[in-house]
Formats: sequence, structure tokens, C-alpha cells
Amino acid sequence: MGWRGILGFEYGIVQAPLGPDISGPELVAAVANAGGLGLLRAPDWEAPDHVRRLIRNTRTLTDKPFGIGVVLAFPHKENIKAILDEKVAVLQVSWGECPKDLVLEAQQAGVKIVPQVGSFEEARKAADAGVDAIIVQGREAGGHVIGQDGLISLLPRVVDLVGGRIPVIAAGGIVDERGCVAALALGAQGVCLGTRFLATRESYAHPTYKLKLVEHDKTEYTDVFGRARWPGAPQRVLKTPFFMDWRTLPSHENEANQPVIGRSTIHCMEKEIRRFAGTVPNVTTTGDIESMAMYAGEGVGLIKEILPAGEVVKRLVEGTQLLIQQQFHGEKL
Repeated sequence: MGWRGILGFEYGIVQAPLGPDISGPELVAAVANAGGLGLLRAPDWEAPDHVRRLIRNTRTLTDKPFGIGVVLAFPHKENIKAILDEKVAVLQVSWGECPKDLVLEAQQAGVKIVPQVGSFEEARKAADAGVDAIIVQGREAGGHVIGQDGLISLLPRVVDLVGGRIPVIAAGGIVDERGCVAALALGAQGVCLGTRFLATRESYAHPTYKLKLVEHDKTEYTDVFGRARWPGAPQRVLKTPFFMDWRTLPSHENEANQPVIGRSTIHCMEKEIRRFAGTVPNVTTTGDIESMAMYAGEGVGLIKEILPAGEVVKRLVEGTQLLIQQQFHGEKL
């Protein structure tokens, strides 16, 4: 298969860092044990001791390498220091500049650094900084979406830009072997999936959230959620009844003056959840779950069941190999 051995992993299947704490040790270890690259999600505040615990807890569940994602739009310097001290395999960064000094610091610590980008210009800067790989996120992706370009147009441009010097990983709307094959055809060497791994047994998402991922098949690109906490960070969400009732929320409104609709423990911190907050419900969340943000990519309509994460990796790998052999081997246009 075209992505065997990418970044030193058995398969080029990457489980996206699902925030704020949905991709915890259980999910990441399950993906790692199946041969993929699992990514923890660091807190959006400085909590280096907690980051160390997350990493060490994951190591009790797997002896395989894994990584952790950091959102650079939030305080992160102490968290990154802890990550590099712990020498995880991969530091994934997003929503911010990935400067050359950070790249060098990570690489000198023996940690591979992989930024996620949403534009050609971002990809150029990342490549110039000497990163180890680039995740290209299309507008089809779930959660917070940094770019405006679709994956099918952006991905091959980035592949041409790096000219085989840096592995390119495709993200956005990919949930099955057909998406994997499409990404390979566009020049990617790996795929990064968020929504498909969100809908797994080991994901830390609330059961109601997982159920909605199976029930709903439509998403929308919006900025209704989290305007006060994270301005300028639009997101793709499920078209739940709550969202459809509020999707035209006036631009001057945000979560700051809204009622509290629930509570949650996130990275060991007790948090209130206000209406229109961008916090997705995890297994500890109580309150009006169905009125909370539920991020999902455009491929959600292809998700029909909640599976073990290892089974997701297995089906992706075997399905992709079979599809290539059956549909494309030896065929001529």
C-alpha cells in the first residue's frame, strides 16, 4: 500500500486529535495497537503536569508510538515543553504559525513535527520550516476548519509543492476505503480521520453525541459556536434540531451572556457549558446534551455504526488494498 511506513508507523492511518479531550489514552492506544498513528489532544490552557499524565497513561495501554496535538491559538509553551520532554513520536500543531525554531526544537528532542494546514500558503511556510510531514485539511472536515479550499483541489497543489520531499496526509470528509483511495490518487501518502474515530467505542465522546453521528447525515459550515472564546474559528457541525433552530444567530450574539446548559469535566477541570459554547459533550457531561455543539465532517453520512477503533483501522487498510486490487489493477482509461 502506498502509505506503508509513513513517519515510521505501520500504516498511514492517522486519528485526528479530537478536542477538547475526546481522543484520550484509550482511543489513541487502540489506534496505535492497530498500527495507525493515534493523536492525543493537549488542553487549550497550560497544564504541563496533566499533559505528562496523559502521555504516561497512554503508555500503560500501548508499547507502540503515538503523538499529541496542540492548538497554537491557545497558551501552549509549557505544554509543548512537557511533550518534548516525554519524547512522544509526533507533535501535531494547528491554528498558528509553525516557526523554524519550534521545528528544530522538536526534531532535536527526537520528536517529529507535523502541522495541519488549510491553505497553499500555509503549506509553503510549513515546508520551508523543515517539518516532517504536512496534514492538508479540506473544508469538508469536521470541527474547526481553518481553510476555505476543498480537499480535491488543495491536496494535489501541496503534493506538487513539496515534490516528494515531505509526506502529505489528507484530511477532510474521509471515512472509508473509497476516501483513502481518492486521497492516494491525489498524491497523499496517508489519511487523517476525525469523525470516523469520534464514532468509536474508545472515543471519550458522550454516547448521545456518538448516536447523533450515526443518525444524522448532513453538516453545515458555521460560526454559531464559541464566538467569544475562539473568534474567527468557524466550524462544521451536525445539523441537529438545536442547530437548525439557531443557525441564523445574529453576529453580535455569543455564548458569553447565555444560560448554562450543562457541566463537564475536561482534562480534570470542572467546566460550565453555556448555550452556543463550542464545547462538545464528553462522557462526563451532564445537562442538555442535545443543545451542545456536535462537530462532524461531511463524510458523516457514511458512518452507520459505532466500531472499535482497531476495527476501523483494519477495515480501512484491508478495504483500501482490496479496492485498489479489484477496481484499478491493470485497468486502462
